Amino acid sequence: MLRKIGYHFQRKDRGKNELVFYHFLGPSGYPRFHLYLKVEKNNLIFNLHLDQRRPVYKGAISHAGEYGGKVVIKEAERIKKALKEL
Repeated sequence: MLRKIGYHFQRKDRGKNELVFYHFLGPSGYPRFHLYLKVEKNNLIFNLHLDQRRPVYKGAISHAGEYGGKVVIKEAERIKKALKEL
């Protein structure tokens, strides 16, 4: 389902038991949505944010991430709609 709406698998984060996906919004790779999925009990938990730019320093993981706002809310609604259509 995530591939159908433009997401790509990035990695499995074994420490947090999450699957990590991304969706590019521009040709340079940024901005991009980052989506973390994990199962808790019988629920699938989605954690979505928007990376506005690459990390500034090599090896750094910090970024200009947005965890709310109109763009993130619109993308969350797009994902919800795609899930309902399955």
